[in-house]
Amino acid sequence: MGLSNMNFAGFGPKMIKGVMKKHNVMSLPNLIEMAQEQDVKLVACTMTMDLLGLQKEELLDNIDYAGVAAYLADAEDGNVNLFI
Repeated sequence: MGLSNMNFAGFGPKMIKGVMKKHNVMSLPNLIEMAQEQDVKLVACTMTMDLLGLQKEELLDNIDYAGVAAYLADAEDGNVNLFI
């Protein structure tokens, strides 16, 4: 079973992995591991989770959850912010 409603019968993840490999980008698990080693705060957008049909149990442990307003308030104090 795919992670979200955007799985497209398995084609979605394969397409993304192909694009990442083509552009020589590290794998998502490696990027997440590196971010956690550097104490990067990971915040899952609750509205996006609702749109994609994702539950907290399907995501990583030790991440925060917030809506857009809470994220923007928190991001105002950060040195670097990525909203993906």
